Amino acid sequence: MMADALCGASGDGALPSVVFSDVDGTVLDAAHRVSPRTAAAARELAARGVPLVLVSARMPEALEEIRRELGCSGPTVCYSGAYVIDAAGEELLSRPIALGCALEVRDHVACEFPELCCMAYGYHTWVTTDRRDPRVAREERIVGVESVEGTLEEHFSERGLHKFLLVGEPAAIERAERELGAAFPQLSVVRSSSILCEVMDGRASKTEGIGVVCEHLGVPLERAAAFGDGRNDIDMLRAVSQSWAMANAPAEVRAAAARVTALDNDHDGLAETIFSLLGES
Repeated sequence: MMADALCGASGDGALPSVVFSDVDGTVLDAAHRVSPRTAAAARELAARGVPLVLVSARMPEALEEIRRELGCSGPTVCYSGAYVIDAAGEELLSRPIALGCALEVRDHVACEFPELCCMAYGYHTWVTTDRRDPRVAREERIVGVESVEGTLEEHFSERGLHKFLLVGEPAAIERAERELGAAFPQLSVVRSSSILCEVMDGRASKTEGIGVVCEHLGVPLERAAAFGDGRNDIDMLRAVSQSWAMANAPAEVRAAAARVTALDNDHDGLAETIFSLLGES
């Protein structure tokens, strides 16, 4: 049964019945690991009947091991809200970019930003043009998933794709965010870190993703809590009354949240806040 309350440090009297959390920079430390304290906090939430739902820019396969370590057994929000699946992996929401538009984006990036690494993701497939690119190899090491070499036409002709991930130096990424956003107003173009930029369908957002999960679980959005650290978390943090930006988040993310965790992701900031919510130390 869904818990009716989390007692303790919520501060505004609201009683969250589901906790949404970003992954990289929030659940994971800087070395991309789940700490024992964070795993314990997630399992204590589950014991109280409160699901912890991961809300990530990652693909489903890149979240499987993290979900296992945390004991997550419910839905998952992938690709920053563009793809939501239930506990059995069945689709709850999909906001793909149609192939024609995706090809325009690919060609625009290749022409205007040749220095960037451009990777494409859709459903359960991650496509690159060269796995030997050190930026691809680094991403594979971080997420524990292998990409496949190929073309958009080969892999996404029928259903489209959910996300482009651009990787490069901060100045180029900032320019790509600005110029791609202007060139493709129907898309969402957001830097998720200083070296990463995500391109998705304009309808996709973490807010829509968590809303779909709340509806699936039968929980009002007003009963949700959320944690995040990146610019792609801002809309989610604004959407719920109980929101925490991580202490390691940029200023604009901290400003969007109702609160800021006392500790950063390298010092169990998420876990300590959850234990405080549960009335434990």
